[in-house]
Amino acid sequence: MNTNSKNSDASDNKRVITRLLLIVVGMFGFGFALVPLYDVFCDVTGINGKTGDKVTLSEEMKVDESREITVEFVANLNGSMPWDFKPLTKAIKVHPGQPTRIEYVAHNKAETAITGNAVPSVAPGLAATYFQKTECFCFTEQKLEPGEVKNMPVVFVVDPELPKDVKTISLSYTFFVKPGTNGAPLALSR
Repeated sequence: MNTNSKNSDASDNKRVITRLLLIVVGMFGFGFALVPLYDVFCDVTGINGKTGDKVTLSEEMKVDESREITVEFVANLNGSMPWDFKPLTKAIKVHPGQPTRIEYVAHNKAETAITGNAVPSVAPGLAATYFQKTECFCFTEQKLEPGEVKNMPVVFVVDPELPKDVKTISLSYTFFVKPGTNGAPLALSR
């Protein structure tokens, strides 16, 4: 083999390695960009209406007694979550501006303590900005001992500014085992 051939092979190998490293860096960057892109996509399409963080009402909202909104409650569990989880009330009619309290109940069926996180979602997505939670079990982790049953309250207000064509809102929670506990995989934080 001649020297020119060895130099050419080494040069080709450096180019391939450089391209592969650029692809890896690009894929890593794309992975981090997915979170804000997902948020923008949800805002534009109204899919998976995320509720905001804990809200403190600075002033009392005026209750609009001329309207009634049906609020439906849904409970889901991640496949690895060994709990029973359900709302005590399936649906309720509320007047916009009226603070309302409902409860979900969870039961740990495992033989070990399980810590979970609840992720809320509001549908239709447009309603998420008008749905304000002032108290919610989703604001903190929930730890249930083996066999423990726990009632978990949610206090919310539907803003009277909710568009008139929205007559039904669905509040859904999905519980996940806290990453890094009880055999759950660690997740990358954002």
